[in-house]
Amino acid sequence: METPTFFNGTYDETMALLIEARNYIAYHDAVSHRALPPQVRLQISYESMRVTSRLTQVMAWLLAQKAVHAGEMSRAQAASDDFALSGGEICTDPSGPDNEQLPEGLRSLLERSHRLYMRVARLDERARDAVAMAG
Repeated sequence: METPTFFNGTYDETMALLIEARNYIAYHDAVSHRALPPQVRLQISYESMRVTSRLTQVMAWLLAQKAVHAGEMSRAQAASDDFALSGGEICTDPSGPDNEQLPEGLRSLLERSHRLYMRVARLDERARDAVAMAG
């Protein structure tokens, strides 16, 4: 079964953001953070985890969709709560990019991961609706 075009682009975008986030978190100059107030360092950690949560949730959802298109899983299975996009309030919260105390790179990751997560949330809703209508 051929994988839909939306999937390949979204998968590539998610993988690129995951790699960028990993590199940012692993290699960003932690020395520069030492000079920041503790509450800002805590906010940086919190927002880094929000980026990670969004991207891992999106990747998990995409892999379930890939399994559907490979015939390894039914659409109904993929639409179940076990494979639904999760993350709720934490992942859908758009705050962060406007916080000028955060490093610019992190703010960019927050904005782009939020847009991606919300786009996939709409896809998840459509997929679940389609299964509900068919069943």
